[in-house]
Amino acid sequence: MIRVVIADDHPVVRTGLRQIVAVQPDMQVVGEAADGTGLWTALAGATVDVVLLDLAMPGAPFPGLLHDILARHAALRILVMSMHPEDQFAERALREGAAGYLTKERTPQDLIEAIRKVVRGGTYVSPALAEQLAAALDGRRPAVAHEALSDREHEVLRFIGAGRTVGEIAAELGLSPKTVSTYRTRILQKLRLRSSAQLMRYALQHQLTP
Repeated sequence: MIRVVIADDHPVVRTGLRQIVAVQPDMQVVGEAADGTGLWTALAGATVDVVLLDLAMPGAPFPGLLHDILARHAALRILVMSMHPEDQFAERALREGAAGYLTKERTPQDLIEAIRKVVRGGTYVSPALAEQLAAALDGRRPAVAHEALSDREHEVLRFIGAGRTVGEIAAELGLSPKTVSTYRTRILQKLRLRSSAQLMRYALQHQLTP
């Protein structure tokens, strides 16, 4: 039996995912979570094979949460789910240890296929993403500037794109405002931009907002 935890802050989404998983004879939902705290509780209270992890969980910025989960549960398979296009976050998620990446526009059958594949030890990506990753490996895909950002810089850029102030970002990430400002400066340098307004525009253009 494949034991699944569903982590998504939208009740309707959790209900839909639960219904899809529950009708499979070889799968069982053993926990649900609406935020990072709830996810840790779910993982502590059950034996889990797969987590269906929403990329934008409240109170648990991605990819920090993904990294922390795998640090404590190395054998756990994590299937990241998101409204964001694959070309925005999939490569970073896989690099951080996710077993697969699935956009929420995919079909229920795609979801079931993905769960079974990652449990068998494989990595799930769509055919389009597989092609994209292959192109990146052999140099055919143009480099995207924000791929040079560290994970923390990437998080800060996303919050800047959402219009958050330095103070709000600091509170969200558990950092000091001075540290957030330092990250902002580094991001400006790496992206060759000059202002927060340009950073916001860049994040919106590349669909990087939370």
